[in-house]
Amino acid sequence: MESPLHTDIQFLPGVGPKRAALLRQELGITTFGDLLYHFPFKYIDRTRIYTIQEIRSDSTYIQLKGNLGMFREVGKGHKKRLTAIFTDETGSIELVWFRGIRYIQKSLKPGTGYLLFGKPVFFNRQISIPHPELESLEKVEKQAFPSIFQAVYPTTERMKSSYLHSKAIQKLQQHLLQKVYRRIPETLPAYLIDQLRLPGINEALLQIHFPENQEHLRSARYRMKFEELFWIQLSLLRQKVWRIKRSHGLNFQVVGDLFNTFYKEKLPFKLTRAQKKVIREIRKDFGSGTQMNRLLQGDVGSGKTLVALLCMLIALDNGYQACLMAPTEILAQQHHQTFSRMLDGLPVHVKLLTGSTRATDRSTLHEELLEGRLDILIGTHALIEDSVNFRNLGFVVIDEQHRFGVAQRARLWDKTVNIPPHILVMTATPIPRTLAMTLYGDLDVSVIDELPPGRKPVKTAHYYDSKRLPVFEFIRKQIREGRQVYIVYPLIKESEKMDYKNLYDGYESITRAFPPPEYAVSVLHGQMKGEEKNKAMDYFIRGITHIMVSTTVIEVGVDVPNASVMIIESAERFGLSQLHQLRGRVGRGAEQSYCILMTGVKLTREARTRIDTMVHTNDGFEIAEVDLKLRGPGDMEGTQQSGLPVTLHIANLVKDVKILEHARHVAEDILEKDPLLQKPENKILQTTLSEMKNQTHDWGKIS
Repeated sequence: MESPLHTDIQFLPGVGPKRAALLRQELGITTFGDLLYHFPFKYIDRTRIYTIQEIRSDSTYIQLKGNLGMFREVGKGHKKRLTAIFTDETGSIELVWFRGIRYIQKSLKPGTGYLLFGKPVFFNRQISIPHPELESLEKVEKQAFPSIFQAVYPTTERMKSSYLHSKAIQKLQQHLLQKVYRRIPETLPAYLIDQLRLPGINEALLQIHFPENQEHLRSARYRMKFEELFWIQLSLLRQKVWRIKRSHGLNFQVVGDLFNTFYKEKLPFKLTRAQKKVIREIRKDFGSGTQMNRLLQGDVGSGKTLVALLCMLIALDNGYQACLMAPTEILAQQHHQTFSRMLDGLPVHVKLLTGSTRATDRSTLHEELLEGRLDILIGTHALIEDSVNFRNLGFVVIDEQHRFGVAQRARLWDKTVNIPPHILVMTATPIPRTLAMTLYGDLDVSVIDELPPGRKPVKTAHYYDSKRLPVFEFIRKQIREGRQVYIVYPLIKESEKMDYKNLYDGYESITRAFPPPEYAVSVLHGQMKGEEKNKAMDYFIRGITHIMVSTTVIEVGVDVPNASVMIIESAERFGLSQLHQLRGRVGRGAEQSYCILMTGVKLTREARTRIDTMVHTNDGFEIAEVDLKLRGPGDMEGTQQSGLPVTLHIANLVKDVKILEHARHVAEDILEKDPLLQKPENKILQTTLSEMKNQTHDWGKIS
């Protein structure tokens, strides 16, 4: 059955070209289907009809049944208003309109019976109802879809000023359902609807917009939430099944001299059990004959980079090249320095490619890469340029993967001709279970959940700005003991809008409190030239400067084991994930490290929760869960470009965890019995997934 939901919204009675343009611009609604899936965010109980006599000054929204009296215009100019008396058998009340006066006079008929809905206002000892909703009793009795709960829809100020408010949207939904009800094609198999006792799609959509009772509404909402989450899970899990069944992968059977020599002679510290477990998982993927697509989660400082290097050596032992893509030049340079230092003495050729690499060096690098003389290439997004071609790329590591768009990451896929390289994407941002299931449900996930031996958890404390002097004294003590200090600011220059600490003011006050020649202070921020950044970082890494005054440019990857103190100014300005990332820049050595969060006295409840969470736990996953609850899934970091087939209109990843888990189990069960969805009863699933795929890029195979 052809779906009527693809019809252009302007052809719905009551819309037309002007309203269609407004709906498109403000809400992205272009078709009947878009409007139908524009769900209410709350419902108002319309079961009770009050009498005017029962109205009190503290009454909230009420419903009255009575007659509308004659209109009367009062006042002049901007004080002009329209009034009318509304009467029932117990008394009368004044209605008042401050805008849309001409429209009201045209659309309402005095002397007619109406059902009124509005909020009473008490002013000058008189009760009135401003801008009430009025519907003629004759129309109410003839309503196609009567509902005791009034749906309230998301709108914008621009829409409201054009009279496209919640009530108007409800009327459009009524027109729409009169056209499409019982004509909407079912999207789930009949056996699944029966098995899960779900209402059909037509009934569910009707009850979402015009619920008959609480039970029908609950059932309809569950059906639509389940369906949204089910499609995400089925799509991701099917991609995984297809990859395993149909995607050939390079077969790395050899664990040779490079890996073994490094492991026995060059390993900087003994691997943790978690690191060994992850390497075993990756080795199993390497030898499976299927292309690896693995996400490696590990808290800051947990040793992900060392795992990546060891796995690169396995690729090299099998005659293939490897590359690592990092989000910033500073981090790429640091990886290059670390790899070069660790691999010193081994016959491994490592080079760096960033936007700053000179043209002559690039030419040599491209030649060596194509001839296979370059083993490991480390770089920024410069790696995905068309001019960068490998002889035989076998293993790709993407660090802090959320910093790259999926399309950027996909370009690395095209660097091989026949069989795709194995992919390892790494993140130090702990991903809550619900987001991991939703964003990375098609990936195999490995977790490093313990710190390397000798690392001590960072101690975190919160101080108000008034306690700055004792904090400065603590910094002096740490510097006397040979340690170094980061001081991070949220802004580079002063902002008129936000009263937060800024870097340049901070630098001046820090140099006054820590004057030369006894103390050396350096500055680092994203607007500096590459050469200046490198010099500032180099001085700090070599211990020439004691204090690094920085913006969040040091958030990711910068590794200075001797830096043991992190001061975060205006900490209330930062999100939890960012605070946790910043704290991860210290605690890289064996010494006890500290993170001090400086804030003003006035904190919002949410800011206080963030600060308290940081003080009480170092567990990145616990922090991520709190962060998700505070912020909500929002755009789900990257979802818009992740190729997910469904936009979440009604499901909530924080509140609907149980439904998400249920949807995943159902999808797993279906694919276990019918991996390629070829059975007749699953044809509807195959068809719907194909339609969804046509509407999105197929980024799933890239991660």
